[in-house]
Amino acid sequence: MLKVSNAVATIVLDRPERGNALSAEFVEAMLEAVQRACADGSAHTLVLRAQGRHFCTGFDLSDLDTQTDATLLQRFVRIEMLLDALWRAPLRTVAIAQGRVMGAGADLFAACDRRLLAPGASLRFPGAGFGIVLGTRRLAARVGPATALRWVSEATTIDAREALAAGLATAVLDVEPSQDESAAAGEAAAAIAALPTPAVDASTLAALRAAACNDAADADLAALVRSAARPGLKARLLAYRDRQLAARPR
Repeated sequence: MLKVSNAVATIVLDRPERGNALSAEFVEAMLEAVQRACADGSAHTLVLRAQGRHFCTGFDLSDLDTQTDATLLQRFVRIEMLLDALWRAPLRTVAIAQGRVMGAGADLFAACDRRLLAPGASLRFPGAGFGIVLGTRRLAARVGPATALRWVSEATTIDAREALAAGLATAVLDVEPSQDESAAAGEAAAAIAALPTPAVDASTLAALRAAACNDAADADLAALVRSAARPGLKARLLAYRDRQLAARPR
């Protein structure tokens, strides 16, 4: 999942058969990879990219029937820990996303410093539909509170052009990965290579990030836990899953 080359650490989301949805095991593997990358003194940039049609379709609902409110809360807490690790990383972070970028997957994208989208990508933040507050403050830091509140509360689908105009994306690629994966990979690599080498070391970057963000370390975690601790989390997720299944074309 993690490869370091020429001062660039790359984490590849490699669960394409599930749309790179975030299972408990997948989140732990990603968090461990982020921590390893941040501890690697040879790296100054951390890149997230994904195999398959979609960058990340969000929280994995496939084993929902076997979960409890408590286990689901734990899973969301670990996702928040992953998002926070990216948000506060002592490395420059870059996300390269294609296809569906949904829920916690969209939060992963928003947590990175440079955010590159494939032209056909779409983003959506549906978590508020089952009562979860996850990543909203970080999204607001990218696009402003009013836009973030509208997108989250209305589960708006945002295309690449709108994401770029609003500041959620910092660039849109010319090539769709699903159409020409090698060309898209080359374009992304060129975009990363064109970035200037950071002029400060990791410790200084971490201090600069903390000063620029000017946020309480546990604010996002507290907001998540308050929302997820409300009784009936599993029931809300089941209802959300059923609505999504019912909405699929038959």
